[in-house]
Amino acid sequence: MRSTKVIHVALVAHNALLLRNVSPFVNALHRFRDYGGNGPTRFGHSSAPTNETVVIRIPQHMQRRIENAKELRGKKKIPTIRAGKLLIQSKNTEHNQSAGYAFGKFEQTTLSSKGWKHNKSFGDYFIINNTKSVAPFITERQQEESVKEGKAIEFGQLHINKELVQTLNMANITHPTTVQLQTIPKVLKGNNILCAAETGSGKTLSYLLPIVHKLQLDKSSEDYIENTRTLGCLIVVPSRELAEQVASVSRFLCAPFHMLTKTVGGGRGIGPIKTVFRKGPADILVATPGALIKALRRRYLDLSTLSFLVVDEADTMFDPSFSGMLESILLQTNIARAPSETKGPGSKAQLLVVGATFPGGVAEVLAQVTDLGSMVTVKSKNLHLLMPHVKQTFLKVKGCDKLLELQQVLKELQHETRGEEVGAGVVVFCNKASTVNWLGYALDELRVKHLRLQGEMPSAVRTGIFRSFQKGTVDLLICTDIASRGLDTSRVRLVVNYDCPESHTDYIHRAGRVGRAGGVEEGEVLSFVTHPWDVELVQAIETSARRRSALPGMKSAISKPKAVVEESQE
Repeated sequence: MRSTKVIHVALVAHNALLLRNVSPFVNALHRFRDYGGNGPTRFGHSSAPTNETVVIRIPQHMQRRIENAKELRGKKKIPTIRAGKLLIQSKNTEHNQSAGYAFGKFEQTTLSSKGWKHNKSFGDYFIINNTKSVAPFITERQQEESVKEGKAIEFGQLHINKELVQTLNMANITHPTTVQLQTIPKVLKGNNILCAAETGSGKTLSYLLPIVHKLQLDKSSEDYIENTRTLGCLIVVPSRELAEQVASVSRFLCAPFHMLTKTVGGGRGIGPIKTVFRKGPADILVATPGALIKALRRRYLDLSTLSFLVVDEADTMFDPSFSGMLESILLQTNIARAPSETKGPGSKAQLLVVGATFPGGVAEVLAQVTDLGSMVTVKSKNLHLLMPHVKQTFLKVKGCDKLLELQQVLKELQHETRGEEVGAGVVVFCNKASTVNWLGYALDELRVKHLRLQGEMPSAVRTGIFRSFQKGTVDLLICTDIASRGLDTSRVRLVVNYDCPESHTDYIHRAGRVGRAGGVEEGEVLSFVTHPWDVELVQAIETSARRRSALPGMKSAISKPKAVVEESQE
């Protein structure tokens, strides 16, 4: 048979769509194949076989176009480096990404942590650099202007009591954050609120300020009977430490009006709970769900007079461990279904649900006590995005080397902050209480002064430990996730994830211990990545950072529950 020699035929066919000019040559090739290598004669019949070799020549300019197409199909990487600051800084400089580079919708991202499940990846790292000097919820607030002269909005312009504004000025709090600007006017109007905002954005003041303002107005009205006190506001929080913190802010705001704030927490039996209510009700009560249920069963308090019910840290409160108790509390409260029901005689309670994420089942619980359609949602623009003002480092390290890495980091931070009046606070997170204890014993051997905080400790002991850390008695706190929800850690400069968090929600809350409103500006997060199951979480975080998108699986809104269809039994 006649042998046929074809140059680059397979490559031409593969890139036919890109190189349309090559199609005539491809058609010629098909004709040769159809005739078995024998071309047709002038009468349409094949000629006799010969030993001649047929050669199809492709011009050089077409060959160059083919080579360029091959490079674009993956052999030539598209650079992600631009002039300016780096957003992603990797040990392998080929994976660096500039802050000015933006990925296309269908463009594939190349991750620094791509091969981190391999044993040879230990020692690799990448850094998500801070691209802003201050928190976005502060810069946004400063950009919003109240008057044409260009003045930034102050608390006095939100129609809050003058004495409250003076109290805030004494604490050097003059301008509201974005979430406070959005939430306070809506609470004053009597709306039921669903507030979703990032950690450290000032959510506590966003609901306490309008509550104290409205309670004071009620006390100054003609219908108020002197020397009588009824429970006006109930704030439900997941832990005793957070209850004490919220109560301290409430006492600070209520001091000019001589309003009383009390706390009720679990872990101490029924005796201390009974003592709290023996002297009568408070204007504002901050309670954990377990202790509150005990008090309600013994009828130590009455929720019929409530004007406000606040559910703080909603992502924890609607968790299965608390949702049953929270549902019981909500059902015993007469909650308004419209703003008009919060005013006048026989008024009902205003519901405020505050948190960063909302797990499944929230809609089912709230639908039993109020109209979901009437709830006003306040959502932060940067919710579930990685904080752009906090530097975040991920280090692939062996489990046996984590203690040495931690010791080295603590030494470097101590050297950097030498000479400062107040030491830099450091929070080290572990996944288990046993790890907290073991790490504490190891640091004792290294003569590193520290405090330990974990859920197996009595609540009174935990409260004292966290207060000591807040006051700066000790700069290093080793803890579990019990310290990651809502607690004020404004003096913290470094968060270390000794154990990689188990979920994106845990990472958001842990990282939220730095870069808080009114806190240290130069906050950093360091995460030790050891196990293969940690790598998937880290890769999701890196992808979100490179694409500047929200972390996957995070919910910030509630949807109406689906109607239950009962099947008829025949």
